[in-house]
Amino acid sequence: MEVTAKLRYVRASPQKCRLVADQIRGQSVEQALRILIFSSKGVARVLRKVLNSAIANAEHNHGANIDELRVSAVEISEAPTFSRYRARAKGRANQIIKRNSHIVIEVADE
Repeated sequence: MEVTAKLRYVRASPQKCRLVADQIRGQSVEQALRILIFSSKGVARVLRKVLNSAIANAEHNHGANIDELRVSAVEISEAPTFSRYRARAKGRANQIIKRNSHIVIEVADE
């Protein structure tokens, strides 16, 4: 049984999210939570919330045993970006691109 949790339009760049996602992919749920708690990256907090949601979904909706769950897939995809402009010298403008992410975490029985 595979259970997913999604979080869309996270205000973090997909490149930074994937750095943390690669660390927890394939780990047991307990080990993944431990990695996310002690990670110094800011997006680890967001990933921890999504992982806790996936665990709660598996336990509540499917009656899964938490000790047997494993992070089977973590998908970080790019969401629509925000475009902002910053004033520069001589009446010019520079574009600022603020990247967003969609996060999908999938947990499954071992």
